[in-house]
Amino acid sequence: MTPQTTDVPSQRATSASGATVAGVDPSPVPQGAHDGLTAASTGELVQRLSTQLSELIRRELELARTELTAKGKRAGAGAGLAGAGGVVALFGVGALIAAAIAGLATVLPVWLSALIIGVVLLLVAGVLALAGRSQIKQATPAVPEKAVQGVQDDVATVKGAVHR
Repeated sequence: MTPQTTDVPSQRATSASGATVAGVDPSPVPQGAHDGLTAASTGELVQRLSTQLSELIRRELELARTELTAKGKRAGAGAGLAGAGGVVALFGVGALIAAAIAGLATVLPVWLSALIIGVVLLLVAGVLALAGRSQIKQATPAVPEKAVQGVQDDVATVKGAVHR
């Protein structure tokens, strides 16, 4: 290995089964790497370590940025679609509310029909707001999970190699 190259994988990619894909070698030490390490001086080894750690950190940060960008785009598109659906549903709900008040007004006075329907709608709104708050709490914080796991794996690998 030349001083300009590193063994840091360019990206982490796993399939649904957890198997490594995209040509990333999961083995921690390449074949024949120990031969070059035993002949290298301590200074060369420290230089390689510094270069490889810098490259590793740079690529982990790039992975985190990429992951957060993709999540942000997905969330933005979902919010837009949900908002459009909400506007259309609002018109439909308005028509159904008017129909419910008119139907109940055949039995009760109109003001009492509107009051009953209004109270029922406020109760439904409260239940939906609580369910939405619960969903939002489950979605936060927005953490780049793959990048965090990758850094944890890297730290564990370095600790394991140092203790040998």
